Amino acid sequence: MRMTLGKPAIIAIACCLALLSAIPGVVSATDASYPFLTIGQLREQYEDPQSRYLRVGDMQIHYKDEGPRDAPVLLLVHGSESSLRTWDVITEDLKNRYRVIRFDVPSYGLSDGASDSDVGKLQPTDIPLALLDHLAIERVTFAGVSSGGTMGMYLAARRPDIVERLILSNNPSDPVDTSHLVMPQAFLDAVARSKASGFRDQDFWNEFLSYFSGEAERISAQTRREYYDFNRRTPEKHLIAMIARIGDGKQAIVEMKKIVAPTLLVWGTADPLLPESAAVAVSRYLENAQISRVYMPDVGHYPPLEVPHRFARMIAAYVEAVVPEVPESQPAEPVAGAGGAD
Repeated sequence: MRMTLGKPAIIAIACCLALLSAIPGVVSATDASYPFLTIGQLREQYEDPQSRYLRVGDMQIHYKDEGPRDAPVLLLVHGSESSLRTWDVITEDLKNRYRVIRFDVPSYGLSDGASDSDVGKLQPTDIPLALLDHLAIERVTFAGVSSGGTMGMYLAARRPDIVERLILSNNPSDPVDTSHLVMPQAFLDAVARSKASGFRDQDFWNEFLSYFSGEAERISAQTRREYYDFNRRTPEKHLIAMIARIGDGKQAIVEMKKIVAPTLLVWGTADPLLPESAAVAVSRYLENAQISRVYMPDVGHYPPLEVPHRFARMIAAYVEAVVPEVPESQPAEPVAGAGGAD
């Protein structure tokens, strides 16, 4: 059974895609009866030999840097509700040919959440810039999915001297409209249960990942468990402060016009939230960039999770085929309003 969303369900699903923490009673509960995990417990469970940390502001940012040091650099950024593990399979496919760097956006994965001071001083693109500076990397191909793609757009606008190619996957360019969403009753029930309890259980994440996939069976049991674990970490005060957001869209349009990097859109058009029309909108706003598009009608909102091997082949083909012009170096500029939601 599938149902068209009424107003409460529309609000709930919008929350699931980056704003869930802003709704009173959701992921703000600290009831000991719910199995929240501290950041320490998550690190103990999920750190591996490739885990590294960099302090940015008051935060320890978890990152991984793999592959030959003299190879072309890929910077991969995940979306809201996710972690750098989004790119695990793609990294394995590409790290013998590329230097692959990825990090957990603050408040997600194994990175700390932002402090009050961080919120006042930092913007989302400061995180990748600090990491690249720390690693002495001057040029990257940036790939991002969902709000990770939004971060890539803002970074390419702010520092065209660093982003030589841009690969975007199922990210918004306009304020997200949820009025068209139709959800199965099981997902509606899971959303209602999480809103009432303040805790998103494993069933919620199973429904979430299945709904946003083109083919639900592609999302492994391990990935489903990881989403549950990482999203039951002890609630953060500023959960979405360092997510790159579209906001009301006005400043985002200004920033997108600044982008000159060649851009590949790798789009899952079975995405119920951001279908093909969203890719068309991104193309329209990136009026000064050379755009290439690949549409995948069998894939949903998270192509790197659903079809990682296919996605990795597209990254490699694009990097090898597109040789961008090198823009004149210019100083970093702040990106107004670069704070947003998937």
